[in-house]
Amino acid sequence: MPQDAPALRSVLSLAPVIPVIILDDVDAARPLAEALVAGGLPVLEVTLRTPNALRVIAEMAKVPGAIVGSGTVRSPLQMEQSVHAGCQFMVSPGASPRLLDAADEIGIPLLPGIGTPTEAMTASERGYSFLKFFPAEAMGGAPVLKAFASPLPDITFCPTGGIDVEKARTYLALPNVICVGGSWIMPQDAIAAGDFKRIEALARDAAALKPRP
Repeated sequence: MPQDAPALRSVLSLAPVIPVIILDDVDAARPLAEALVAGGLPVLEVTLRTPNALRVIAEMAKVPGAIVGSGTVRSPLQMEQSVHAGCQFMVSPGASPRLLDAADEIGIPLLPGIGTPTEAMTASERGYSFLKFFPAEAMGGAPVLKAFASPLPDITFCPTGGIDVEKARTYLALPNVICVGGSWIMPQDAIAAGDFKRIEALARDAAALKPRP
C-alpha cells in the first residue's frame, strides 16, 4: 500500500525537531530518550549505523511518551528488524524501488529520502506525500525546498543533514516543511559525560522552534 500519510503526519507534527541519534551505548539509550522526551522532543530517529542500534531502539521504545523510529534503513531485512525492535516509523536516506516495494509489505510508515525533483516525483507517483530531503544542506538547503513548493505543492518535507538550530528556524518557516531532523541536540561529549540535563535543555530549546501553523 502507499504511505500512510495520516499516520506519518501525526508523528511528524508532534515536534518541530526530530533528534537523529547515532548511539552504540545501550546503557545510555533510556536516559537519553528520557531527556529528549522531557525536553519536548518525543519523536526519536535511531539510525542503524552502529552494531547495537536495534538494542538501542528496543530500550528507547520502553520510555513512556517516546515514539521511536529507525533511520538509515536500506534493506527489507532492516525493515523487518525495525518492526521487531519496536519501531513506529522508518526513515531511509533514499527511495530505491526495492525499498519502496518492501515498504508496501510493512505495517509501519516509511519516510524515504530524496534530493531532486525527479526523485520527489517518483516517490509521489508511488503514493508518498511526506519525504525526507537529504542531505539537506549539501543539496542546497532551504532555498531548494522553497523552490520545490510551487511545482510540488502536494509534497511535504522533513529536511535532514547539516542542520543546526539557526538553520532549523529557516527551514521551519517554509510552508512545505513539517519538521526538521538534527543531531545538534545530543552533543557526543554530553552523552559521554552522562550530562542528560544539558541534552534536556537543548531539547527544550529545539521544541520551542515551532513550525508554521
